[in-house]
Amino acid sequence: MTTPLRILASTDLSAPSRHAMDRAFRLAAETGAQLTLMHAVQQSAIEALQKLLGQDAAEVVERIRTQAHEALSQLAADLGQACGISAAIHLAAGNVPHAIVEYADTIDADLLVVGAQGEGFLRHLLLGTTASRLLRLTRRPILLVRQAPHESYRRILVPVDFSPASVAALRLVRALAPQAHIVLLHAFEAPFEGKLAYAGVSKEVISHYRSSMRLEALQQLRSLTATAGLAPEEATLLALHGDASQHILEQEQEQDCDLIVMGKHGADMIEDFLLGSITKHVLLSSQGDVLVTA
Repeated sequence: MTTPLRILASTDLSAPSRHAMDRAFRLAAETGAQLTLMHAVQQSAIEALQKLLGQDAAEVVERIRTQAHEALSQLAADLGQACGISAAIHLAAGNVPHAIVEYADTIDADLLVVGAQGEGFLRHLLLGTTASRLLRLTRRPILLVRQAPHESYRRILVPVDFSPASVAALRLVRALAPQAHIVLLHAFEAPFEGKLAYAGVSKEVISHYRSSMRLEALQQLRSLTATAGLAPEEATLLALHGDASQHILEQEQEQDCDLIVMGKHGADMIEDFLLGSITKHVLLSSQGDVLVTA
């Protein structure tokens, strides 16, 4: 018997974060996952109240915690009723990203779900948000939700570099959205291509060089789908020459994908606390939800 996934969905109880909570409940209903809904009260805000109000702060702080617990319970009840499931709730206090990570470790969560807030120029402040700080604090997969969910994920774009993490990402995707069609994308650059052109190698030879690399990439994509247990009709395979960030954002639209699955960093990254440049660009510029894996 397969152990159910454990999903931890964290909310700041704002209206925008409700999209993420709605998606978390839908995923739990579709997959049979165990769901916990969490809210963390910022400790610095409590300390500011205590400094401002002195002895009178205790009553105010308790009232804030009570109201937060009631709001969290009501949210769980409303979404649970709509999806036909129940969720546990957890109220914490402290540094919000750290509190989320600590509780995720406590319950050994398989997935964190949070809202990816920020539109227009505000989106470029992403690196200061709770969501971005979570990406630096944990290796657990994080689903950043932008869109209000109206249905299950239908088409999922999964860029791959053929590292072991690619197989793990595909298996997680199949567990979360078993009915979705997978669009596997590998973007490649031909090594030394610029130097070949500079050295006077003909365009025909360089074009043949690219074609050979594309055929090799397609073969690797077929092998990857077989390893992940995907049937041929369950996946679209794309091997495209050029900039990976550009291809990912273009294919999100062209393939009508409602979720992109990104690795936290590229294969050449060493520091786990840094986001790979491609992942960072996709987080800032994509239109839909993004699932970030380790």
